[in-house]
Amino acid sequence: MERIRRTMMFVPASNAGMLREANLYGADSIMFDLEDSISLREKDSARFLVYQAVKTIDYENTEIIVRINALDAGGRDDIEAMVRAGIDAVRLPKTETAQDVADAEEVIAEVEEKCGRKLGSTKIFAAIEGPLGVLNAYSIATASERIIGIAIGAEDYVTSMKTRRYPEKNSEELFFARSMIVHAARAAGIAAIDTVFSDVNDMDTLRKETEFIKQLGFDGKSVINPRQIPVINKVFTPQKKEIENAEDVMSAIKEAEANGSGVIALNGKMIDKPIVERAQRTLQLAKAAGMLQEGEQ
Repeated sequence: MERIRRTMMFVPASNAGMLREANLYGADSIMFDLEDSISLREKDSARFLVYQAVKTIDYENTEIIVRINALDAGGRDDIEAMVRAGIDAVRLPKTETAQDVADAEEVIAEVEEKCGRKLGSTKIFAAIEGPLGVLNAYSIATASERIIGIAIGAEDYVTSMKTRRYPEKNSEELFFARSMIVHAARAAGIAAIDTVFSDVNDMDTLRKETEFIKQLGFDGKSVINPRQIPVINKVFTPQKKEIENAEDVMSAIKEAEANGSGVIALNGKMIDKPIVERAQRTLQLAKAAGMLQEGEQ
């Protein structure tokens, strides 16, 4: 079943307290950051902290992702430690081409073989943070069977585009990049995660931006502060009427199967594959939000 990724929380890898408490805030995915948030002198100690945290702390069902450094700037050591620790996925920073993914995959595979971890078990999340990466989004998304998602990193992107963020103007400067990334992800059958919203005190604009990226088709959004998680999760939580309609769709399918009917209808309307897929995702989101128990529908 598809994993729900409404929220992916950045956690600086050098903060031992946040490493310990990271799964208490309700994020679907935790991304320990070894890259931009860590100073050069702290890189080695931060890597060790994350390794120890993943090995000793029970994060339950929360997805654990680690943003590594570039391969030529400590990323190989990051991969060595994180694969041995047993994380779910490596997040590649500033991915520009399919070759970037291939290079990282080669290192990951080598470490998996050395430490006896199942080949292919360490997945890849690629962050696209520049115009070249945006234009290559589909080739990046399909560069490896390990790829489970792509994400947009807005700050580097807008800087490369010689502009800045304009949240007060609906972030129109990001529309093309967001569209490319979500289309590439959907074509490749993987997840699409939106960029962070940096003003942790402006919850109203955060909500509006989340509603917009949900409308575009994103699976979720990156967060930099635990207070942002409930706002984003709520946007991605289905309304009661949506849940009831999804349950009706699934009941209609079961009834048609029981009757041996190849035609499925609900309230006089035909139910086709897209409607079924939307209903299934609605129920997944409802379960993630605790509105349905496992086993219901």
